[in-house]
Amino acid sequence: MLERLIDMYGKPEALRIDNGPEVTASTFEDWCRERGIARLFIQPGKPDQNAFIERFNRTCRNEVLDLYMFESIEQVQLPSDDWLTLYNHERPHERLGRVPPLRYLPRPTAFGDSSYQLST
Repeated sequence: MLERLIDMYGKPEALRIDNGPEVTASTFEDWCRERGIARLFIQPGKPDQNAFIERFNRTCRNEVLDLYMFESIEQVQLPSDDWLTLYNHERPHERLGRVPPLRYLPRPTAFGDSSYQLST
């Protein structure tokens, strides 16, 4: 997914991340190092420095993960994909002027010269 985001928006100089095990794993560290992407850690005990992702994680947990009993990661994939499509394509977001992220995204000032084209 990170590779797809880089293809869409270009490589970031850095990623702001928390200190969780998913972002301190050697595979992720190696991936960042190979691409020259710095990892900027939030201060311990300061989740507000990562508020956007914390909000997204809470919403995903409340609206998908807490609704089902999963026995494998494969079982999580379909409802997660369906929810993410709704979240990005249809659901209005208050902070984005009541439009879905993928309608808001192509604004001219976003992320420089993105080669990503939104299909209509």
